[in-house]
Amino acid sequence: MAQFSSIEWTDHTFNPWWGCTRISPACDHCYAETWAHRLGFDIWKHGKPRRFLSDAYWQQPLRWKTDAVKNGLRARVFCASMADVFEWHRGLQSWRERLWELIDETPSLDWLILTKRPHLAARLTPWGDSWPDNVWLGSTVENQHWADKRLPKLTRVPATIWFLSCEPLLGPIELDPWLVDGDVHWVIAGGESGPHARPSDPNWFLELLDQCRRHEVPFHFKQWGEWSPIANQDILPRSVLEAEGFSAPLGRFGKKASGRSLAGRTWNGLPDSKSSAIPGVNHTG
Repeated sequence: MAQFSSIEWTDHTFNPWWGCTRISPACDHCYAETWAHRLGFDIWKHGKPRRFLSDAYWQQPLRWKTDAVKNGLRARVFCASMADVFEWHRGLQSWRERLWELIDETPSLDWLILTKRPHLAARLTPWGDSWPDNVWLGSTVENQHWADKRLPKLTRVPATIWFLSCEPLLGPIELDPWLVDGDVHWVIAGGESGPHARPSDPNWFLELLDQCRRHEVPFHFKQWGEWSPIANQDILPRSVLEAEGFSAPLGRFGKKASGRSLAGRTWNGLPDSKSSAIPGVNHTG
């Protein structure tokens, strides 16, 4: 696996293991499950084994820590793109403990843990009421139902930064009550990609953007995904969707052609790290 991540909002991706179980509509066309199956790994669903990585793989974050100290720049690590760290699965606890130790050993890295199971985060971590400053906890919220269900659980965990991944965005989401209270520090949004991708209404993204701008919360628009507004493109779509209830006709252009421009620009918002100093670096000049 490459050292640097192709995901726009992180520097590196680290997977303590591969494999998971679907639990909500966002999981229906899981890219990680599709990728694992393509490589021949039968590691999804309850009762299936998980794929664990080598000791050499686990050394990578230690090298990223060394690079961060050398360069004087913190790095973000997305954990995990091929699993959910808080999945309740027999045999994972020793690997979780190894992960917590690794996080403690790498204070110059900001660990971005994204989960669909925020209700288990406090139970499965060793930090109690004092989480490390370099741990950001995020949750996937694909529509209003899952935002209402997961956000209260997320914000009970004393992580230094709470963030949301509204990807794939499957419906409008009202976040104002959470943004006004400072309970969400960062919002990522994006559409679905892949052969069975479901379209996202452009207004759903624009409404999220407006909410974030109104409350000065960083907003990151990751992608349109497979479908994007026809008015955005100067090429012909493979197919057109004019379903009732959408604010604009959408064309199937594919992820690359659809791009990630929203309201005439790209949005790469990021929250400030709560751990601005790099351990081992003299910041006094």
